Amino acid sequence: MSFFEQIAAALDREGIESRVNDDTLFVPITSDLEVQFVTIDEDIPAAEVYVAAADVDDEDDEFEAVLVSAVFSVEDAVAAVAHHVATDQVVGLLRTLLDGDDDRIADLEFEQDPEEATLVTSEVGTSSLVQVLVTAHNNEPSAHVRFISQDANLDDIVDQAIAEFWDSDTETVLTDDDRRKMFADLYSDIQTLRNEVLTLGTFKDFDKLMDVLALVVDRAEEWEDQLAPVDDGYAEYIYSDHVASLDGDDDDDDDDDLYDDGDYDDEDDEEGDDSE
Repeated sequence: MSFFEQIAAALDREGIESRVNDDTLFVPITSDLEVQFVTIDEDIPAAEVYVAAADVDDEDDEFEAVLVSAVFSVEDAVAAVAHHVATDQVVGLLRTLLDGDDDRIADLEFEQDPEEATLVTSEVGTSSLVQVLVTAHNNEPSAHVRFISQDANLDDIVDQAIAEFWDSDTETVLTDDDRRKMFADLYSDIQTLRNEVLTLGTFKDFDKLMDVLALVVDRAEEWEDQLAPVDDGYAEYIYSDHVASLDGDDDDDDDDDLYDDGDYDDEDDEEGDDSE
């Protein structure tokens, strides 16, 4: 069997269609996108991998397939196709979330994170957020969902802490940059402490994901009531901690890490479909 015949047979076992034309193997990913394998050397064997728009006239001068990799085994070829299939599914889900194309999420307005392109967030309920992080580990697209209940009085708490700082007896002289940094750190720390996170699970079935997001909309206000943080003195603790650091009395540089909400860790990325 030729290299292309071996690739085609392996793809067929995965339920993926392909067709050969001269020295090119075409693998449709969607109606608009396809992967093309072009023979480099049959003896090695080797093939270049291109991503191209499907059903484009070969005489179209504006069309150009994009070289993305090269493969030297059947296994690598199948993995390359799986990668592009998974990538297309990730992009498709993100587009659905951002555009609100599904009626079940009509009440949500997702926005893309400026630093993490596959993380989208929408306001929900009175003062909460729902986040969806889309990943494709091992070429298996998954959506990781969590509900974040924010303290509706967060701004008031920060204002109170700042006012208490100005009324304190500290003799520390602050520059404008010092003030901006202190206020930013203070807001971030109190926000982390006053947020309650409900992990909703990891979903590979994106249709079920839409049902879950619709349920989040329905349950958001009730969850906010149940997750509301209690007044346990955390704001005062953070205020005093920042004053101490400005006075040079901060002996524990690792305190911030204790309350760092952070991104989804690797452990979350590996969990199965479940909810808390």
